[in-house]
Amino acid sequence: MLIAIPLLLIPVILYNIVVLFGADGNGGMSQADALLRDPLFSIPMASGAQWNVGSGDLILFVGLILLFFELVKSTSSQRVAIVNHALSMVLFIIVLVEFLLIRGFATSTFFLIVVMILLDVLAGFIVTIIASRKDFDLAN
Repeated sequence: MLIAIPLLLIPVILYNIVVLFGADGNGGMSQADALLRDPLFSIPMASGAQWNVGSGDLILFVGLILLFFELVKSTSSQRVAIVNHALSMVLFIIVLVEFLLIRGFATSTFFLIVVMILLDVLAGFIVTIIASRKDFDLAN
């Protein structure tokens, strides 16, 4: 049943930890913004430039990798895939509410996480519809 849990829950949890525990006590998001944007490390590039990577960038990177695995999982025809699609939809509703209503979540980083979850939901339902249509066509 663990396979039914959406993998994109991981970047959402990481972002929630950074924002909710990084907020200063005055309702501002200065510490959380700094945690998301300030570079954790720099990578020297061949051009001589420095590529600065922050925690927000790493959360997005993890999210993109997990989106790939979610898309692969959505092609499964197991019964647990339906539960995964439903849980992905619930996750999408939760992150959409966070994005619209909670101050620290109205960022480009979190918006991209919301879009990744939306793509997962759409892919899951589209793949399920196409697979069921093929099953229906073969039955006739």
